[in-house]
Parts: sequence; C-alpha cells; structure tokens
Amino acid sequence: MSDFVDDPMRVTHQARIVLVVSIVLTIALYFLPFARIIARPLVLFSTLVHELGHGVAAILVGGRFEALLMWSDGSGVATWTALVGRIGHATIAAGGLVGPSIGAAICLAAGRRPKTAQFTLVTLGILFIVAEIFVVRTLFGAVYVAAVALIFLAAGTLAKPWFAQLLLVFVGVQLALSVFSRGDYLFTAVANTSAGVMPSDTAQIAEALILPYWFWGACCGLFSITVLFVAFVFYLREPQPE
Repeated sequence: MSDFVDDPMRVTHQARIVLVVSIVLTIALYFLPFARIIARPLVLFSTLVHELGHGVAAILVGGRFEALLMWSDGSGVATWTALVGRIGHATIAAGGLVGPSIGAAICLAAGRRPKTAQFTLVTLGILFIVAEIFVVRTLFGAVYVAAVALIFLAAGTLAKPWFAQLLLVFVGVQLALSVFSRGDYLFTAVANTSAGVMPSDTAQIAEALILPYWFWGACCGLFSITVLFVAFVFYLREPQPE
C-alpha cells in the first residue's frame, strides 16, 4: 500500500481500503489457530479504554482519577474521588460504558489520513505513558499499558504512514466491535472482577438517578451505536467538491 499524496479523492480511497483490510483482519482472527489467545490483547484494550473512560469522566466533572486496575482475565476497575453529586456520579459510571465507542470514533476520525494517524498514535502513546505513571496500579496493567504505549509510539514514529493508518483504524474497528461483543454488560446489575463482585456501572447509574439499570444500559447502548454510526459515516464520506 503506497502513501497517497494529499488529494481528497485518493485519501478517501485509501481510507476505505484501510477500513476493508481492518475488517478482513478482524474476521481472520476468528479462523486462526489459537484465535482466543491472539485476540486477548484486543479484549484487554477495550477494558483499558473502558476504565480510562471512567477516569476521564471523573476529571471532567471535577473529580480525581485515583487508580486504574487491570487483570489478565479482562476485568478492570477505575477508582476516583469527588464530591460531584448524583449527576456527576452517574456521568462517571457512564463514562466507561461509552468510552469504547468514543475511542473508536476518535480512531476512525484520525485514521482517515496517514499523517494524522501517525500524530494520533504518538499522542495516545504519550497519554498511556502518563496513565502508566500516575494511575495504573496493578503489575499486569503496568506491563500491558507499557506495551501498548511502546507499540503506538513505535508505529507513530518509525513505521510507514500507511501502516500507522492501518493500525489506528484496526484499533478503532476493535473498539467498535467491543461495543457489541461486550454489550451484555450493559444489562447486568453486578460486575464480577478480580477485585470482587460489585454493582455494575448501569446499577450505579440507577442508584444515583432513577429508573432501573436496564433502562440506562439501553440509553448508553443507543448512545454508543449513534456515535459509531456517525463515526463510520464521517470516515466513509465522499470528499466535498471544490
């Protein structure tokens, strides 16, 4: 795959090729030997983005992101402190649920152009290093986040622009897929993690506000699907005529 010049039609054409290749690679994962082992890092990445979603939401509502805990079974916990009231508490709980769809949208938006993809990978790599230093508090999480940060930084600085674009869009596709593959969590009242059993995010929203947890699960799911739809439409849009 060559690095196209900055012509709108060719940029769009390459972006579509990259998306198709990313989807093909995703499907191929399910047919490879030891597919579950190969796909495990991708599942863990959706956990990472989920927990970071809680942390970022806590910061946005005026709280403090205290710790991010991750384990090899794919579970995770984000801890925070804040006096933010019921709406703030619900916002923080919802931040993790919609985090993967927002992350996918960012990857797709930045993945339309190779150079932008390179910049985004470097930026994300730096942000993961910051998270590694300040909030990651499990040994497994520290190793995993460090590996992701190094891969992103290497791809953004050393790899060809087309490879950086492919990697970023592939990651975006994985996050988009996780919205559906892990969507059952939206409709459960408890979360089973390596830290123990605790109320699920939707149960926490229901406790902070009103209406049952499944209602908020449906709202978060609808929001995520809407974000993904807009992101894919934006990614595939035709260039505007001069």
